[in-house]
Amino acid sequence: MGLLFKNDLHEAFSSWAYAYIPYGGVDFGEVEAVAEAVGEGDDIAFVDAWMSAADRIAGEAEATLSAGHRLSASELFLRAACCYGLSYHPLFGAPVHPRLKAAFGRQMAAFDRGLSLAAEPVAPMRIPFDGTTLPAYFIPAAVHGGEMRPLLILTNGYDGGVTDLYFAMAVAASRRGYHCLVFDGPGQGELLIEQGVPLRPDWENVVRPVVDFALGLPGVDPQRIALYGWSLGGYLALRAASGEPRLSACIADPGISGMRKGVLEFIAALGVPEDKAADLDALDDAIFDTGMSIVNAHPDLRWNIVQRGFWVQGTSTLRDFVRSSLAYDMGERLAQIRCPTLLTMADLDRLSASVPTVHDALTCPKHLLQFTAAEGAGMHCEMSNRPLANRRILDWLDGIFQNG
Repeated sequence: MGLLFKNDLHEAFSSWAYAYIPYGGVDFGEVEAVAEAVGEGDDIAFVDAWMSAADRIAGEAEATLSAGHRLSASELFLRAACCYGLSYHPLFGAPVHPRLKAAFGRQMAAFDRGLSLAAEPVAPMRIPFDGTTLPAYFIPAAVHGGEMRPLLILTNGYDGGVTDLYFAMAVAASRRGYHCLVFDGPGQGELLIEQGVPLRPDWENVVRPVVDFALGLPGVDPQRIALYGWSLGGYLALRAASGEPRLSACIADPGISGMRKGVLEFIAALGVPEDKAADLDALDDAIFDTGMSIVNAHPDLRWNIVQRGFWVQGTSTLRDFVRSSLAYDMGERLAQIRCPTLLTMADLDRLSASVPTVHDALTCPKHLLQFTAAEGAGMHCEMSNRPLANRRILDWLDGIFQNG
């Protein structure tokens, strides 16, 4: 049983809110109220409770704006966007659930309203990409006086969207004096939910047009462009840095090499010898039938692999999901990274286990930041103490760019 929610998955979905509290997201008391409203309820009760909270906050934002309190309305719309974004995780999967699509639409509408009403208004942008466009937001440095400032490009991981990285990093980085560019790539946010574009491993080909676009933004110093990625975005950022030489720094939070090792360990746990696990075509269907039985017997595995994994990676069978996952592996590409690179690892995060190996394989200027449970930052992406993570990460970047 979770800390607030009766259902462990509901607790996991909602716990991301804690990282956003210091930066204008939903506050702890509101999470408590949602948990109370869900009670012993199912996934639909969870969705309803978060949507109800979001609608209430959005309604308050409208009333506040009508009363002439623009900045308060901005804060409330952003808080509502955070709630809408927390509501729909139980509905993940293909085909896209109508309620998920509707909640996402309200999330982005609230986000756009909030940013448009900010002290320095921000408007949504579109980045040309591979026959479509990527949604993006340019968050300017809070105090820059028109001078050229370094740019931090923010990339999500597996199931995040632009609002997540806005709260988790962009607000803190903007206060520190960085321009930020947040975008949804393939398999993320709008591209996944509304365009049906799955995740892809070659993130250098995603970031390249993002950098092209960034170079045309006002006040961006082309010699000081960094890329930050969190969760699976740690791999994506490293992959991008291995093929995009215009990046002046890379931050992988955590510094993972991809998904290959994890899925091979899963196949090996089904009784397949390690030296045969990667030869998928030679494996009997019975192996994958057993794997699916295990996955379906555990709600967390079913959500992570079937609902989220199959959907994000554009697959429909366990064999194809594993095949797709094997492509996410830095391997020898780590040696191709030339820019200064920061890796993080948290002591309670199982995905951080491979970070020392990645660090050893890097040949560029590199640094490893370790976070611990004793600091309240031992979980994945330091979600329970984002201010600590942001402070240390931005301190490192300040040193690289001599930002001040």
